Amino acid sequence: MSKKKKVRLYNKKKKLTETTVIANLQSKYDTIDETKITKFTDLPLSTKTLKGLAENDYVEMTDIQRQSIGLALRGCDILGAAKTGSGKTLAFLIPVLEILYCKQWTRLDGLGALVITPTRELAYQIYETLRKIGHYHDISAGLIIGGKDLKFEKRRMDQCNIVICTPGRLLQHMDENPLFDCVNMQVLVLDEADRCLDMGFEQTMNSIIENLPPKRKTLLFSATQTKSVRDLARLSLKDPMYVSVHEHAAHTTPEALQQNYVVCALEDKISMLWSFIRNHLKQKIIIFFSSCKQVKYIYEVFCRLRPGISLLALYGTLHQLRRMEIYNTFCRKQFAVLFATDIAARGLDFPAVDWVVQMDCPEDVNAYIHRAGRTARFQRNGECLLVLLPSEEKMVEKLKTCKIPISMIQINPNKLQSPQRKMEALLARDVLLKETAQRAFVSYIKSIFLMKDKEVFNVHVLNTDSFARSFGLAIPPRIRFLQRMEQKRQLSNKNTEEKKPLTINNELNDINEGMNDCKDDEQEIKSQSMNSIDFTLDDSDDDILTVKRKNINLDNVQIGITDKQDESLNKKKAVTKAAVAKKVLRKMIVPNKKITFDDKGEELLNPSKHKISELARQYENEEDSGINIEIAKQILHEEDKFDKQRFREKIKEKHKEKKRKLKASKKIVDKNDQDETEDNVSNYTSDDEYNGPDLSWLPDPDEIYGKQEENYSETEESEEESNIHRPSKRKLITQDEFKKKKKQKSLNVDNINLKADEELVLQLLQN
Repeated sequence: MSKKKKVRLYNKKKKLTETTVIANLQSKYDTIDETKITKFTDLPLSTKTLKGLAENDYVEMTDIQRQSIGLALRGCDILGAAKTGSGKTLAFLIPVLEILYCKQWTRLDGLGALVITPTRELAYQIYETLRKIGHYHDISAGLIIGGKDLKFEKRRMDQCNIVICTPGRLLQHMDENPLFDCVNMQVLVLDEADRCLDMGFEQTMNSIIENLPPKRKTLLFSATQTKSVRDLARLSLKDPMYVSVHEHAAHTTPEALQQNYVVCALEDKISMLWSFIRNHLKQKIIIFFSSCKQVKYIYEVFCRLRPGISLLALYGTLHQLRRMEIYNTFCRKQFAVLFATDIAARGLDFPAVDWVVQMDCPEDVNAYIHRAGRTARFQRNGECLLVLLPSEEKMVEKLKTCKIPISMIQINPNKLQSPQRKMEALLARDVLLKETAQRAFVSYIKSIFLMKDKEVFNVHVLNTDSFARSFGLAIPPRIRFLQRMEQKRQLSNKNTEEKKPLTINNELNDINEGMNDCKDDEQEIKSQSMNSIDFTLDDSDDDILTVKRKNINLDNVQIGITDKQDESLNKKKAVTKAAVAKKVLRKMIVPNKKITFDDKGEELLNPSKHKISELARQYENEEDSGINIEIAKQILHEEDKFDKQRFREKIKEKHKEKKRKLKASKKIVDKNDQDETEDNVSNYTSDDEYNGPDLSWLPDPDEIYGKQEENYSETEESEEESNIHRPSKRKLITQDEFKKKKKQKSLNVDNINLKADEELVLQLLQN
């Protein structure tokens, strides 16, 4: 018997259901120890999330991720603050994915998480990061920002589980899109929370928060986190956990960031910037300005000057697709210069940036921190240069008080290159570039004027003429808003000084009061309670008013009466259009009426606009109200006579004009016929006078062949004459005529040959 082989049976392990996996993960949340965690694999995360992190080389955790992810998974509201470039994006994206995964969220469940950012570029960056780490999850995400197709977004809003958006476009969908619903939302994330909650977005954010459900988890992250009780109360946070990784650090900026500042005159800024770019051609640089128009002008003029490095510009007025293209291009390039406004100052992760140059002083310390944070990200090195005016040096003290290490450096004058002459030549050739320069100049002055910190920013100290010349402008543009504000300030000062109460001494000898420039040299004010008080202005007393007493009793005088009288005199009643119209009606003046007169001074009436009959004119001048039908019939009958007469005159004039045109056209036709006949006569005479070419050198045929018969010669001559004389007008020759002429020509040739043969025979016979 053959031995039978034993068959081993393998029992396949049954896969755990998703609910049991989720339950196991959630049971480990309470055991997370932040001090022992170094890698993402140490956290109780889903396999889909870990796989996405591993594929994108996210292995080790940063401090903010280590301390905040565990708290967020437990369901706490978080206020996260960390230095720039420390990985705050993953610190809130991983909890969002895990919370929705544990709730087994699908596309049918609608909106589950809402991420709000202040800028479009930052929202785009967060969306791309979410796509990288979360593409294994069965969750849909949407990027909802301004500048994109609104109708396309509306149709797909109900299918998005995670929405990454800017405040303005989100509020627009809440107001206009019936498919957008936030009832089931689980998580709210505010990236750059201090910027989202400040005055610029206050009304928008208040409207958004009103539409959100109260039962939700809220995560706030920023490098400069807000601690305002008012802002936190608006968000209805429940026992928030404040996570500040670097609160007790020596410096608030990254350790690898080298920070310097330079003091530069306003007119030397452009030269300094041009020289800096020319000496750093193998670097990746971001240069910040305070306004969009400055960025646009500097970018355009430097592109024409060709510094030898790629130039890009990122500012708010560009189209959104163009902004995203510029962002991606700058990320790809190894060496480039990006001119930008503060839209690129927050949250954007540009790889391998070597320098950040702040050409205009930031509005506060927080703005400086976010600008400088575009370099030295995630343990890389970087440098930051702050350019200050001599009047803005107080900003250095404020930076140092906020634990920002910054040192002063000097500009090497040997390496300075001024492009001013080239810029002047470019502006002289291009009018559009000149207008761009003017707008950039005014926008910079306006930005300084609107700054809140008047200790640092003083617009009256700026040398605007030299600054305009440094922009290439021969004539500085008018700063109208500054002139208007100065006039308002002077008027307000004048009014406040005029309203100050007068103080009278008991003796009433002298009253000294400071006053502003007056229009009149002397002013007298009389009141019922006082006989006379004379205020005289003497230029020699430096604008001091003196009061003189003239035999009057001033015991019961109230000082406020003079002020009221002064105000009543100064105030003038405003004249309205209605008052002007009533005044015209009272004077019985008919407005908008034009009257023409003839040479004798009599009024000329237009029959199409006025009534001509005496009865009608008398009826118009009467002031009786109502309409008399009988008189109206008589007026119409009288006016019909004038209308018929006017109609007859029009018809006569029309006939005369028609006859005149016929005569003129007939004259033109006769003249043309006469010219044609004269031309024909001249052609005939010229043909008769034409003698033809000179044939005297040819031999005489009569001598050779003998004289021909007279009949034949006459017929030949008549035929030749008929052939020579051409008609005045050329006619087409038909085929029959052509055949006749050809046949006649052949007969003539035969006759000539026959006669020649006969003559030859006669000569032979004679010989």
